[in-house]
Amino acid sequence: MTTSPALKILLKSFRLPAFVNNYEDLARKAEKEAISYERYLHELAQLEAYERRERKIALLLKRSGLPREKTLQTFEQDRLPRKIVSLLPTLCEGGFLARAENILAFGNPGTGKTHLLCGIAHELIKQGHAVFFSSAAMLVQRLLIAKRDLRLSQELKKLDKFAAVLIDDIGYIQQDREEMEVLFTLLAERYERRSVMITTNLVFSRWEQIFKDPMTTAAAVDRLVHHSVILELNLKRSYRAEKALANVRTGIDAEGGKE
Repeated sequence: MTTSPALKILLKSFRLPAFVNNYEDLARKAEKEAISYERYLHELAQLEAYERRERKIALLLKRSGLPREKTLQTFEQDRLPRKIVSLLPTLCEGGFLARAENILAFGNPGTGKTHLLCGIAHELIKQGHAVFFSSAAMLVQRLLIAKRDLRLSQELKKLDKFAAVLIDDIGYIQQDREEMEVLFTLLAERYERRSVMITTNLVFSRWEQIFKDPMTTAAAVDRLVHHSVILELNLKRSYRAEKALANVRTGIDAEGGKE
């Protein structure tokens, strides 16, 4: 079978890399197995669709800023309350994004809030949704710099391209008035339009530590809770503490085995 250089040039111009890389091998297979033209084209199109999807997911993951290791596959789901386990499949499908609902994860430090929401975010990216991850402190600093440079609206538009913004550890920002204002602006801008995913160790009654002013606090909480799924990780012991204890026990057992 002879191949035409002109065909390869055309396929490249159409931006069909899977066609370019596979059409010759599939053509030989089609000749050998007497595959119809329609099936041959269908197999090529399937390869193109698969590779295009994989490239899109890789790009979304790169832009997300998500920790690569914090997936549901590396999360010990048997530690979670049954209610959260039952919700996970639905949340990972991403239907809440179309409804501009929020996910709020509460729990003490080390209980796996960040890992859980990052794991959900990884699954959302596999579905083709754009997600952006940042610590609350870094995100607030980014918004403050944009405000200082008179481009806060442009920065908010950039974040608006993401179906969900995952804000980690919202209780740990420095909490001065300027920081409170830009954070509130972001939440207000996304209200009923785009989703936010938040982890925090502060219950709502302590959010005045973040927003300072009682009215602003009430307004922020109202916007977040109005359309939201709340995940409470009320675990007896922190995940990190359990891991550390397990490592200590492993070391003791290893030392004991040497004797």
